[in-house]
Amino acid sequence: MKNPTLAARYAGALYDFAEETKNVANIYHDILHIQKIISTHRELKTVMESPIIFQNKKQQIVNEIFQKSLHEITFNFFMLIVKKRREPQLLTICEQFVKIYYNNHNIKEVSVTSAQPLSDEMVVSLKNYLEKDSPYTFIFQLSVDPHIIGGCIIKLDDYYFNASVQAKINKLKAEFSQNPYTIGF
Repeated sequence: MKNPTLAARYAGALYDFAEETKNVANIYHDILHIQKIISTHRELKTVMESPIIFQNKKQQIVNEIFQKSLHEITFNFFMLIVKKRREPQLLTICEQFVKIYYNNHNIKEVSVTSAQPLSDEMVVSLKNYLEKDSPYTFIFQLSVDPHIIGGCIIKLDDYYFNASVQAKINKLKAEFSQNPYTIGF
């Protein structure tokens, strides 16, 4: 069972320690690396979340995969998570760490869904537009969904902007289904 409160505590402790040792950037990149590896390898994720597999086997797997690629602090933290049997929470802890990092560095995530892949010029233009009068730096999560036909959908915090062709078609369908006009000559 995922426990966001527990994950936030572990992530907060790791972030605080990273700040004390002046290794925030290194550990942030390690956390992104861990997220990517575990998310893209379903078998590894299954092994890490399995209560059947012994802790010493999990520690051996972590040691083989991550020891040479992670900073010493991150690696020791990862091993502590396994030792304390919190490895099913690892991805949630990583997500919480990234949120803390973004919050402390004025970074916001923007989700952009388009019908076709956006060109680099379009992404740069959108980034420049958003950052023009903002104290934040924006990181884009781009996705493609051909079902929206054209246009794009932008999500930023609680802001949701749907400029897709599909949304406009749905709006027109709703308007035409409620015909306020009556025939009367």
